[in-house]
Parts: sequence; C-alpha cells; structure tokens
Amino acid sequence: MTAIVFIAHDGTRYDIDAPNGSSVMENAVRNDIPGIDADCGGACACATCHVYVDEAYVARLPEMQAMEEDMLDFAVDVRANSRLSCQIRIHPELDGLTVRVPERQP
Repeated sequence: MTAIVFIAHDGTRYDIDAPNGSSVMENAVRNDIPGIDADCGGACACATCHVYVDEAYVARLPEMQAMEEDMLDFAVDVRANSRLSCQIRIHPELDGLTVRVPERQP
C-alpha cells in the first residue's frame, strides 16, 4: 500500500492507503473524494478527474502522453502541475503523493 493525500478545494485533507498498481482516480472514487467525478471511469476520455500534483511529486510521474494532454484541454484552470488522476498509477516511490482537487471539473 502507498499513502496518498487528497486536498479538496475547501482544504479538507483525505489520507488514504492505495494498492500499488491502482490509479489515483480509482482510489478517489473508492474513497468518495469530493470533486473527482471520473465520468468516463478511467478511460482518459474526459477531464473530470483533473488534479494538481504537488510539485515534490511532479518529476516522479511518468511523462504525460498525448491523449492525456489532449483531454486536459477540456479541464478548467489547467496549470503546469495538472494531470488526470486516471493516468497516475500508484507505486511505492509515490508514497505520500499529494494532489489537490480543483474548484470544479468540466
């Protein structure tokens, strides 16, 4: 298990233990994290699982693929550290990963 921290838009902190190999989005849905809608169920076909990755973890993530980059065009308030949580797979090197949920999803 790997620890993930979700920070909701209102500042509420959610600490969860996530199974390695699962996605950040799957864990958000499983743990009822507010603001992660995940309308497409993790198929990278929407932008409703958009998160802001803490700067300390950005370099630890795999490079963004073209499909994710294209989907982020539909997200609201995209920033340099924006990612789709369905595209982030949990592994031990991400222990303590902190992501912030935007104020709203598309």
